[in-house]
Amino acid sequence: MSSPKRTKIEQEDVLDLTLRPRTWDDYIGQDKIKQNVRIIIDAAKQRNEPSVEHILFYGNPGLGKTTLARLVAEEIGVDFRVTSGPAIERAGDLAAILTNLSDGSVLFIDECHRLNRTVEEYLYPALEDFKLNLILGKGPMARTMELKVPRFTLIGATTRLAAVSGPLRSRFGAIFGLNFYDTNDIVKILARSARLLNVAISHEALDVLAKSSRYTPRVANHLLKRVRDFAQVQSQEGITAEITRYALDNLEIDPLGLGSNDRRILEALIDKFNGGPAGIQALAAATAEEEETILDVYEPYLMRLGFIARTPRGRIATRLGFEHLNKKTPRGAIL
Repeated sequence: MSSPKRTKIEQEDVLDLTLRPRTWDDYIGQDKIKQNVRIIIDAAKQRNEPSVEHILFYGNPGLGKTTLARLVAEEIGVDFRVTSGPAIERAGDLAAILTNLSDGSVLFIDECHRLNRTVEEYLYPALEDFKLNLILGKGPMARTMELKVPRFTLIGATTRLAAVSGPLRSRFGAIFGLNFYDTNDIVKILARSARLLNVAISHEALDVLAKSSRYTPRVANHLLKRVRDFAQVQSQEGITAEITRYALDNLEIDPLGLGSNDRRILEALIDKFNGGPAGIQALAAATAEEEETILDVYEPYLMRLGFIARTPRGRIATRLGFEHLNKKTPRGAIL
């Protein structure tokens, strides 16, 4: 029998799939990228090509890379297969995935910058010539075998474009970077999600949630579900601005979307390093956080708000960062 915790996780997964856009019209924001991707698809259709060019999406977590990949497969009308870079450990894993594809399928590899470099070498001819050159056996008895694979479209996603190897990056016919959303688009996304969840929400509550969403749809939807829980427990018929602020306060999320960990990193930079400069290793040690977590999760948003800045000597807290934490701003602090 499934535990209550497991059931809750499964319910959250179902909700995430429910809120995921199913059509181009439902996908709000990233208009230029949508336009360019649809041109690639329409041009391939007009040429009667069985697959479109390989595409790479990069950007911070939660901006919609996986959803865009799904929409490409939906538009073409083909199977959509999902895997991740760390999951493909050996050439045999890659062969098993590729040989089980159908003609024209879309293969989505999340976190493709974490692909094993040996696996990458086997992937290159599959991307260009749709064949695998496998080595069977070892030593003097080793021999190569060429294995044809169905024509497919690879869509890669990464949060760290610079970590994708040059040879792999060059195999993609189009590379698109997803940007943070603006507040108006986040409001539209939240309003759509509230309708799907059958939850009434005021315009003021939508505005409060949007400003605390870190300009990221995934964060916005997660906050909406948590605020809905607070409203339900307090027997509220809908989500008001008052209950939204109460929920965010309990979740330790401030009006700009900073959580306790964001503030801890900013406080460490200000209190332990006198505002900086501080290297990433020193900052990670001072906050007991992994370097990659700071780089991928916390730093992009703090930089987006203008609370920290990178310099050749390291990270520094800006005047805005000092003011946000109500710290005395030192002379010479940058804006």
